[in-house]
Amino acid sequence: MAQNGSLIHVAQGADGTIRVAAGSPVFTHDDVDAPGPDFARSVLDVAGAVLVWPILGEPRPPVAEVHDVGRALEWLWAVYGEPTAAAVHACAAGGGEVSPVPVDLGALAGAAARLGLAHWAARWWPASYTDGIAVLEPDVLGLESAALTHRCQQLFDDFGDQPDDCVPELIEEHRAGLGPLIQWWRSAPQPAGTARHLENVLRLIDDAADGAGLDGPALRELRSALERGLVRTPVDAGTLFARRDGYALAAGDAPVPGGRVVARGSGTNDWRRYPPGFVDAAEDSVSWTARALGARRQIEVEVVAHVAAPVAGALLVAEVQVNGGPPSRVPLARRDDVWTGRADLGLSPHLDLPATTPPHVDVGVLLPGFDPGAGPGGRADRDAARALARRRLAAAAQPLTSDDAYHSVSAPFLAETLAATATREDY
Repeated sequence: MAQNGSLIHVAQGADGTIRVAAGSPVFTHDDVDAPGPDFARSVLDVAGAVLVWPILGEPRPPVAEVHDVGRALEWLWAVYGEPTAAAVHACAAGGGEVSPVPVDLGALAGAAARLGLAHWAARWWPASYTDGIAVLEPDVLGLESAALTHRCQQLFDDFGDQPDDCVPELIEEHRAGLGPLIQWWRSAPQPAGTARHLENVLRLIDDAADGAGLDGPALRELRSALERGLVRTPVDAGTLFARRDGYALAAGDAPVPGGRVVARGSGTNDWRRYPPGFVDAAEDSVSWTARALGARRQIEVEVVAHVAAPVAGALLVAEVQVNGGPPSRVPLARRDDVWTGRADLGLSPHLDLPATTPPHVDVGVLLPGFDPGAGPGGRADRDAARALARRRLAAAAQPLTSDDAYHSVSAPFLAETLAATATREDY
């Protein structure tokens, strides 16, 4: 993250929104839109503002879009430091742009950045069997996100317009992971740093659950375990979170071989167009084959499934565009480790192509109702996200020597530590 001593720029846009950014002269949000694809940044909705961190570049303080200065001043000083908070107050009072101020990051800066990154990982982590990027255990990541949110409560208030202030919801959603997480904390052998990290997360969850009035067997077990203290028991952490959702055979017709292959290729795997946990994030996960069946032309689409992809109830489709014509959709069904589907190709009659001419085919994959449509970000951006995931997993395999390391955005999440060190059948 940018070092204390570099500059923070503060300026007000035409609509009154104040933008706070480090490193270069600031542009108000109505001058330029946020560059790059959604998966290139992490975002938090906080009291009176939105915080945005770049993910694929060098760590730096977030960009803040402040729409309610009074509410934001309750936490600005704890993230950016007192000089920036004073500059935002002055900007709101006088309008326009104020003189840059030095970065003097507050005590909450690291935890806020980690919380933003945890949200990014839950949505965009590029898990891929073919690329060798391990999936992050969702309950472990979700519970640490709850702990981080509780630690960052100063960022939020009671106005109810901050969806990222969701500690009780996260604990309830990932309650099934509490028992294994407690067992992991008590397991032996394990690095001392991992044990301290686990205890810190568990104590934050216990405190958050108590404050929210949550109860239940798992939370009572957590309270009891923390009161008893650490009692080591031999446990393989990998077995605690072993996946039970292996590939299953879905209903539907099996692909019918036959016909003459007239073209085949790879499609586009745009992560933005479907929810997490549906498709393997590898660049070549989408493939297609066009066949000639007499006078007909048929396309078969195969998409490598994420290891946790649903086997029923999902309406994933392939979007197929032939020879620049209008896109059509091919329903996909989960079958073993792939999504598959086939349909007749709608060749545009005005093109008057001879039967021997291979069609030009563009194929993507999406979930109707979720898909935002085509957007920025290509292979280079996705490759950068994969490289980030690999670096973090490699770092997670190494023991940390300082408790302070867990307060920085570069430190691993428990889910990354588990993925990097446990023996997993899936990866």
